[in-house]
Amino acid sequence: MTGWILTPEVVEVAEAEYRRLLGYPPDATLSERACELAAWAREWYGCHGRPWIYAREAGDLNLEGGAVRIEGIPFHAGRLRTALQQADAHTVMLVAASAGPDAEEEAHRLWLDAKPDEYFFLEIYTSAVVEHLVALAGARLCAWADERGLAVLPHASPGYSQWDVAEQPALLRLIGPTLPGPLGALDSGALFPKKSQLAVFGVTRAVDRTTRLTELIPCRQCALPNCQYRRVPYARSRPAERPKYSTPEKALRRWAAERLVLENRADGSVEARFRYDGVTCTNLGTPLAFDYEVTLGPREDGLPILRQRCAPVPGDTGYLSMCRHLADGPALMAAIEHERPLAGRPLAEVLAWNRTALAAGCYCEPASREHKWGLVLETIHYALHRSETNDHHS
Repeated sequence: MTGWILTPEVVEVAEAEYRRLLGYPPDATLSERACELAAWAREWYGCHGRPWIYAREAGDLNLEGGAVRIEGIPFHAGRLRTALQQADAHTVMLVAASAGPDAEEEAHRLWLDAKPDEYFFLEIYTSAVVEHLVALAGARLCAWADERGLAVLPHASPGYSQWDVAEQPALLRLIGPTLPGPLGALDSGALFPKKSQLAVFGVTRAVDRTTRLTELIPCRQCALPNCQYRRVPYARSRPAERPKYSTPEKALRRWAAERLVLENRADGSVEARFRYDGVTCTNLGTPLAFDYEVTLGPREDGLPILRQRCAPVPGDTGYLSMCRHLADGPALMAAIEHERPLAGRPLAEVLAWNRTALAAGCYCEPASREHKWGLVLETIHYALHRSETNDHHS
């Protein structure tokens, strides 16, 4: 397969996807006026829209040196690179899709004619068209790959997480000048017509890896109905279960932003570092600081807690003023070093961990140390869950 062009005569945007982009909750009832506008936009595009998809296989893929090099052109797409490495991808498919210029021109005319409602519904419908076209491209690639014992990965695009949209012009030049419709890119990375998208789909021979690594299954991100190649349900088709934390989410959100650093490794593991600031229970509340380090296994294994470490921040001496340290410093520090609650267990078990709520800032008592480990693990769980949820809705 070197490349193909698809110009679908009919674009069947799912009603649920259209409503989602319009901003309606799944169970909301549209007003009569909204129903009329939604139907009008769908009908207008069906009569006047000129959608197209172009795809071709890249001639070369190289993941060395920290970049994704496609036919010698480097792209600094960290998350795409990690996914390609995890799946042992051997090539990528380059895709361009566009709803065409006609709807954009009509929407502009509607705005000038002081018809903001019609403008809005047509703008949103053409956005839904582009999402549908990319899903359609993915389904066609899945069919091609399935016949050859290959697997296709979820797509990535400039502007996605860890991929600067400013690299979009380079990707457009790489995809090729021979496209079935007009498409250009500004230096900022913005495409014109704006209802267009560029995408990179990884391809791998290691089909078993995409089965085990759920984040590498494109179906989770694909809303295309009645697809015979679907392996798992579409992530947006079912409501995500909201975790129940013992710590207020406002605090978790702040700590995740200010105290936590996460690093995804190429082997699927996650490194987490958390900084805790507290005070001693004596000596007028002397400030102290401890570093927490946690290594988690891959998501497909349930994010098991593989390694834990808690130690004073280098250079900080506040812990020396803790009353237990003054009484028996070596024994206290040995206890802090060797305590590894939930070691070997999935990270999610922190949600059911029944521990003593002791909010003392020091490390003198086992219950106080256990309480802090709970805060750390809940913050890590919160940050990872929020990241996964955002990915499914991006």
